Amino acid sequence: MSLQSNVIPSFFLYGEAPRRIDDRFLHIEDLDYRSRPSDWRIAAHSHRDLHHLIHVSAGGGTATVDERTLPMEPTCLLLIPAGRVHGFAFLPETSGRVLTVADSFLRELIRREPGFERLFANPISLTLPEEPAVCRIACGFAQLSRELVWQAPAHASAVEAELLTILVTRLRRAHEQLPDKPAPPGPRREVVARFRAAIEQSYRTDRPLEAYANGLGVTVAQLRAACLSIAGSPPRRLIQERIALEAKRLLLYTNMAIAEIAYALGFDDPAYFSRFFTEQTGLSPRAFRTTRHEA
Repeated sequence: MSLQSNVIPSFFLYGEAPRRIDDRFLHIEDLDYRSRPSDWRIAAHSHRDLHHLIHVSAGGGTATVDERTLPMEPTCLLLIPAGRVHGFAFLPETSGRVLTVADSFLRELIRREPGFERLFANPISLTLPEEPAVCRIACGFAQLSRELVWQAPAHASAVEAELLTILVTRLRRAHEQLPDKPAPPGPRREVVARFRAAIEQSYRTDRPLEAYANGLGVTVAQLRAACLSIAGSPPRRLIQERIALEAKRLLLYTNMAIAEIAYALGFDDPAYFSRFFTEQTGLSPRAFRTTRHEA
């Protein structure tokens, strides 16, 4: 993969400028609508508040999500959470559909069915080898596509019903690939969710842990207990992981110098950034960039 520009593009839908989205925004289109004009390749980009569910019915290829490469084979369902840097290399004439869901809509559904949250924790490509699952997903995408252009009675309810059918089918098929029990609902999970959102806004600023805790209305001890219970890591570690993730993205998808990346992430000393990155990943920034681009 060749190095790109100094900015990782952030789009509304691919190629479209970012804009405010409705709370229940839902969009579906044929997979080849944007991939065919770009010779079946979609360059690395992200969507801040939009999740993707991609059903590949024929053809295939690979998806690159952050530093991972995921296979796409018929018939698979690929899920890409909001905010992840991703790109695609499709085989020519690949067919399927791309479903895009607003984060706010998904959060509304998660409040009613917490199991859905596990689906969107990480990108995953799930093969659907059993005929009933294939039919439910394919029919769900087809029916949802029709409902989105109809203005029949109970339109909104029908759209939500088809989306729920897809999510439930995927959750059940993914059960064996997601063996860990979901975090129990309760105040600690809510604290960690709000903490992760706060990290997303402030990880470049070296914000003190006390400031995070105060903003969440908890003590540092309570924040630590919540993070250890729900995420299995102390809060400082979650901040460090987010910084390291952004560093990986900038090393992989831009041609920024290592010193530029250090300053962009709030480090005053590029040498300290290099030590930090090496401690987090086991590779220096230069070695990480070289190794990944040679792969």
